Amino acid sequence: MDNKETEIATLGEFGLIDHLTKGVAPHNGSTLKGVGDDCAVIGTGGDTVTLVTTDLLLEGIHFDLTYCPLKHLGYKAAVVNFSDVYAMNGTPRQITVSLGISKRFTVEHIEELYAGINLACKVYGVDLVGGDTSASVTGLLISITCIGEGEKDKIVYRSGAHDTDLICVSGDLGAAYMGLQLLEREKAVSRNATGKDFSPAFAGHEYILERQLKPEARKDIIATLAEHDIMPTAMIDISDGLSSELMHICKQSGTGCLIYEERIPIDYQTACMAEEFNLNLVTAALNGGEDYELLFTVKLADYEKIASLPGIRIIGRITEPKYGCMMQTRDGNELPLRAQGWNAFTTA
Repeated sequence: MDNKETEIATLGEFGLIDHLTKGVAPHNGSTLKGVGDDCAVIGTGGDTVTLVTTDLLLEGIHFDLTYCPLKHLGYKAAVVNFSDVYAMNGTPRQITVSLGISKRFTVEHIEELYAGINLACKVYGVDLVGGDTSASVTGLLISITCIGEGEKDKIVYRSGAHDTDLICVSGDLGAAYMGLQLLEREKAVSRNATGKDFSPAFAGHEYILERQLKPEARKDIIATLAEHDIMPTAMIDISDGLSSELMHICKQSGTGCLIYEERIPIDYQTACMAEEFNLNLVTAALNGGEDYELLFTVKLADYEKIASLPGIRIIGRITEPKYGCMMQTRDGNELPLRAQGWNAFTTA
C-alpha cells in the first residue's frame, strides 16, 4: 500500500480548493453558486441576491510590514474583497473583520490598521458590521468577509464566455508587481546601508508603489458598463495575474482564447521599472498579479460600444476550446498561456 503523502505545493491554491471541494453539493436551494467564482451567490427569494466573499492575509506571506504601512494594509485588505464583489457585477455592502494579533502589536498599531479599513469603507460606501480577534504567535493575520448584493439576472459569473466574445481588461497591468520589486529592492539596500540617513529611491515611481500598497477596486468600470448598457458575459478580477484569471474564465466557460501581446495595456512607469530590473515586461503583465483590474468578456455585437470607452482595452477574443489558451506575440507567433501567477504554498 502506498502511503506517500502529497505536498500541498504540488496542487497550488486553486488545485487544493478543487481537490477539497470536489463532490461538495449544496443542501439549500438558496445557494445559487458555491465554490468556483469570485463570490458565493445566495438567493433571497426575490430579484436581489446576496454575494459573499472572504480573504485571508498573513504577515510574511501576503504582506511585509517593513515597507507596508498599517493604514495602507487595512485599506488594501478591505478593497481586495470589494473587488471580488464588483467582479460579479454586484455592490459591496458590509464587511466583518477578524484579526490574529501577536504580542508585538500595540493598541495604537491596530487603531492604524482600522483607520485604513474604515477609510476604505467610507470611500466605497460599505459598513463594518462585526468580526473577531484572537492572539497569534506568528505575527498579524487579517481575515475579511464581504457581503454584497446584486440583481439576480445581472450577476456575472466566470462561466458565461462564448466563442467570438471579446476579451477586455480595465486599466493597465503589471504595475503592482513592479511596485513590489522596487519595495523589495529598497528593503535589501536598507539592510546593507551603513548610515542612519538611508533614503529609499522611490522618486518618480509613485504610481507603481501606490498600485502595490493602496490598490483600488474598479467600481467606476462597473458603473460605466451599466451606463452604456453593456452586460459582460463573464468576469473576474485580476489578483493572481492575467494568464491565471483568463484561464479560470476559459476553464469555467469551456472555451479557449486568443490574446494579442501588443494589446496588453502597460503603464510607462511599469515599463521603465521592468527595464531597470531586466525583467520581461509582458511576463510581468501576464503573471504579476495584484492589479485588481477587471477582466471580462462581452458579445461581439457590443464592439463599437466597448471600443469607445476610456480605461478599457480589448485584448483578444474567446475561441473554441480545441484552440486552447493562446497569445499572439508581436512577431505573429502563437504561444500557449501558462498560469504562472503567485502561489502562496510555494512561498511559505
